[in-house]
Amino acid sequence: MRIRLKWILLALTTALALVALWQVHTIAEAVRHEEEENVRLWANAISQRAHIMEVQQQFFAEATLDEHRKMEMYTNILQSFNDPDMGSDLRFSLAYVNYIVDSSHTPIIITTAKDSMITVPQELAGQKLEGDLLEEYSQNPPFHYRLWGMPMTLYYKESQYYTSLRQMLDGFNRSFLTDITQNAVKVPVVIMDSSRTVVYAYGNIDSAHVGRLRFSNGPIELGMPDGSHAYVYYDRSPLVRGLGWLPILYLFIAFVIVLVSYNLFRTARRDEQNRIWVGLAKETAHQLGTPISSLSGWTEYLQGKEFSPQYAAEVQKDIRRLETITHRFSKIGSVPELKEESVRTAIENAVGYLRGRLPRKVQINLSLPEDDPLVAPLNSYLFEWVVENLCKNAVDAMEGDGIITIVASQDARKIYIDITDTGRGMTPSVQRHIFESGFTTKSRGWGLGLPLARRIVNQYHRGRLYLKYSIPGQGSCFRIVLRKK
Repeated sequence: MRIRLKWILLALTTALALVALWQVHTIAEAVRHEEEENVRLWANAISQRAHIMEVQQQFFAEATLDEHRKMEMYTNILQSFNDPDMGSDLRFSLAYVNYIVDSSHTPIIITTAKDSMITVPQELAGQKLEGDLLEEYSQNPPFHYRLWGMPMTLYYKESQYYTSLRQMLDGFNRSFLTDITQNAVKVPVVIMDSSRTVVYAYGNIDSAHVGRLRFSNGPIELGMPDGSHAYVYYDRSPLVRGLGWLPILYLFIAFVIVLVSYNLFRTARRDEQNRIWVGLAKETAHQLGTPISSLSGWTEYLQGKEFSPQYAAEVQKDIRRLETITHRFSKIGSVPELKEESVRTAIENAVGYLRGRLPRKVQINLSLPEDDPLVAPLNSYLFEWVVENLCKNAVDAMEGDGIITIVASQDARKIYIDITDTGRGMTPSVQRHIFESGFTTKSRGWGLGLPLARRIVNQYHRGRLYLKYSIPGQGSCFRIVLRKK
């Protein structure tokens, strides 16, 4: 039973370890797939940003060209004022010029070509275009024209609307890229060109080590706005790396537990074997003590007296007892020979020897069928030992005062022997351990009587010995079951 329990515990521990490893592997795979999806989302976001940047650049390029055309149209209209035949169209041309400037919201400065004195706008008239102001208005090439014979130069810069829109989009792109690289993924990730020399974007990596990293995953291919392709490389996060080491850690812990458990079991088994050998030695001394004491008593009694056949019979009985004990212990550890013998005779022999050596207040009652032979494959030496052990335990339980009843019955296949006493009985907690080696409730016991008896019946005779019932304060009943064939 104990060995079976050990195997059950080992199987349960192995199953739990496998379940734990499978669970860790499942979690690691789930995290890895989630990280891969995050990387793909990150890469797609970068790709979308590239498309947005392309559209943005195209928009501002067209806006710049549109402003250039408006300024070109503006200077052409101004030069048309030189035509003396323009007449009534002059007012319309001035209105159109003002409309162009006002609708485009394009800041302009018109200077004289000779000394760069500002004539337009009115608030800057008379000032010279130079320094920071010249640099500010020189972002686009100026237009040179003549008005009424005077050379003029028109400077302009980007519309205020376009400038505000550009600043807003640039801020959006910067914050968008920062959010993507810092928050969208927690794994080291880099977007490079196909040659792995140009880095488009990266995240969770020190910028000084971007070009020297070796990535275990990827690449994920991305289409760029110009028709080229970029590739996303990424590595495992520290979390996934840690989860990858957990199975090895679990296996190491399991190995240590198994090793420690094995050493504990081996130590416990060695201690149990030591207790058994010591107990056997004590049991041998106990078994030999009774006939030896009897022989010593007879020797002292017979000194100086005449020899009587009755005395010789009693001495012969003790000698046979010594032979029986020797034969019993010689069978321990070997397979005994079973013969078709009378169970009734074996019980009567064991009880007959005990009756003259038990306390006077202990009574043994036999209830054996007269007509049934009760024959079974038996080793009478060992079986009598079982009956004696059960009767001696009953005497101890009754504290030398009570009745032991032995009842035998049979059916077509088995023989049943019930040994009942009127002793103090056993509690359920004690009942669970009575057949364990070394367990005893006696102050001077070794806990080997019942384990040996059970071994003799269960293993040597292929029968069964068990506690049928035990009631505290009323007594106990042990049952022996023997096979007839």
